[in-house]
Formats: sequence, C-alpha cells, structure tokens
Amino acid sequence: MNYTLFQDINQQAGHHSFLDGFMVFITKDALFIFALVLLLMWFFGKEKFKYTVVFAGITGVIGLFINVVLGHIYYEPRPFVTHHVHLLIQHAKDSSFPSDHTTGAFSLALAVLWRKHRKIGLAMLLLAILTGISRVYVGHHYPFDILASIVVSLFASWFVYSLSRVFMPIGRIIIHVYNRIPLVPKTEQSIEK
Repeated sequence: MNYTLFQDINQQAGHHSFLDGFMVFITKDALFIFALVLLLMWFFGKEKFKYTVVFAGITGVIGLFINVVLGHIYYEPRPFVTHHVHLLIQHAKDSSFPSDHTTGAFSLALAVLWRKHRKIGLAMLLLAILTGISRVYVGHHYPFDILASIVVSLFASWFVYSLSRVFMPIGRIIIHVYNRIPLVPKTEQSIEK
C-alpha cells in the first residue's frame, strides 16, 4: 500500500513542468520560508511572538532528534534505491524513514499553532502539508515516511507545549540577552503567561 500510494503521487512527476517546478521549489526552499517567517516574528513581533519562536526552535530540535533515533532503529531505503521512480532532485541514499524536511516543517507549524497564532500557524501548516507531498512527488520519500514525520511532530509539539513552564526560562534568557544587544529592535519585558 505504501508503494502504491507513492506511485500514485510520484507518477505525476516529470509530466507537468509548472507542477514539477513548484514541487521542487517547495521541497528545496520551504524550510527557508519557515525560517524567514520565524525571523519576522522575532524581529517585528511582541514578546509573546519571541517566546513562540524559541518554543518552535526547541520543538524542531526535539522532532529532528527523534528522527535520528528512529532512523537508527529502522532503516528504510529511499524509493529511488529500490524502485524505478521519477526522481526530480538527486539525494543521498540514506534512510528514508522518517522525513527530516517534513518533521521540521510540521514541528515549526504546530509549535506556532499551539501558541495560539492561528493565522500564521495555519499558513505554516499548509506549507508543511505541501512539503510532505513534495517529498513524495520528487521521489525522496514514501507516504508512510511523511505520516511518521507528522506523528513525530505532533508528539514533539505537544511535549514542548505541555512543558512550556519548564522551557519558559530558556526563552526568558534568550530574549533578555537579545534585548541587551545594541541597535536591534527591542520589546518590552513582561512576564509571559
């Protein structure tokens, strides 16, 4: 079933130049867009936004750490290693399971949503969904790799949100240090709830 779903998506690659270009752009550059959004939130947002950026970073790190552990426990060859696929971008022949790009994208999007920034979070979530689809479309991952990444991201974002009081001092220190840097946009210090 995993390979059948993969074929259903990947067989579209190489036949539609606009869609190919779009999916290649998403798979290569989506995480840069996420980084840009978080930077804008940091530099132009109030203190609440800065805490969100810190928590999103922590969530992303935890999600990717879980991926490393899972990748060592279960090795899945990439689709282009074991099957004939429409490969749009070259990639190393490392483990396919789970997808780091998708985990990173969903971890950041869900962390923003948990912190109640709905419009930004939903836009990021849409981009995360596109990222997951693009990873299959370009031939790098199976759909179950993407599903596993979503589960990892849900766990990581829930974990960080549930322990937000534990992680709050980290955010407070980072924001305090940032606010002491000359010539950068400042925010008023307040007690985050």
